[in-house]
Amino acid sequence: MFNKKILGSIILCSALVLSACGTKPAATTTGGDQAAPPSAAASKLEQIKKNGKIVVGTSADYPPYEFHKEVDKKDTIVGFDIEIAKEIAKDLGVTLEMKDMKFDGLLPALEAGAIDFVISGMTPTEERAQSVDFTKVYYTAVQTVSVRAEDKGKYKTIADLKGKKVGAQKGAIQETIVKEQFPQSELKAISKISDLMLELKNKKIEALVVEKPVAASYLSKNKDLAFADIQLAVEDAGSAIAVKKNNPELIAAMNKTLDRLIADKQIDKFVTEANELVEVQ
Repeated sequence: MFNKKILGSIILCSALVLSACGTKPAATTTGGDQAAPPSAAASKLEQIKKNGKIVVGTSADYPPYEFHKEVDKKDTIVGFDIEIAKEIAKDLGVTLEMKDMKFDGLLPALEAGAIDFVISGMTPTEERAQSVDFTKVYYTAVQTVSVRAEDKGKYKTIADLKGKKVGAQKGAIQETIVKEQFPQSELKAISKISDLMLELKNKKIEALVVEKPVAASYLSKNKDLAFADIQLAVEDAGSAIAVKKNNPELIAAMNKTLDRLIADKQIDKFVTEANELVEVQ
């Protein structure tokens, strides 16, 4: 009986030793052959807080959303979008860095990691949502058509612009509106709103589709331009902030800031102040 117990113990120990020798502990795996588990990678929000700054991309030619203005003899990007971006940075406890670029280059820059988020009066369309994620809508404006004041009586309907050139910002929702609602007109898409307004003034286009607050800011300084009585079928889906896909923590943090600003009516205040800045340019 004693010998059987000893023999059994020897067999058991041998089996355990062989088993241990044939198995590699997970902790000893190194190198690039095996990716780290998702939980090991820092989230975008954590990276931003660690770096101490957040980088926003915008197209600063879209008053009152974002535009250039001389402040204390220094060219500065201002506007109500910029004030919202500042509030987001403040709530995250980081500094805000701004990058000004063409509107149609914003989402590629976001996807490439050159910027952390986009705020630029951007409509969260289904097409854009395929490549980026959006926060909740923070502001909604109506779409309008601008013409030369002398042509206000000439262009009263979409049909009146048959065979005529109609402008829209390249890559913006207005480009889609022209394509869909002005099928008999010729679309002229340009990246900058300021350039489109010059095209309209210089009679290179006959009309321009643009959001009402943006148009109003330009028309207030250009009395030779006016709102047309043309009615558009589309309702603006509003503006939202774009973030690279799969960053739910960052989206949640931004929505928290937006909730606060909307509840306190701070965004309305930012819009009013931005329009005042436009008027004194």
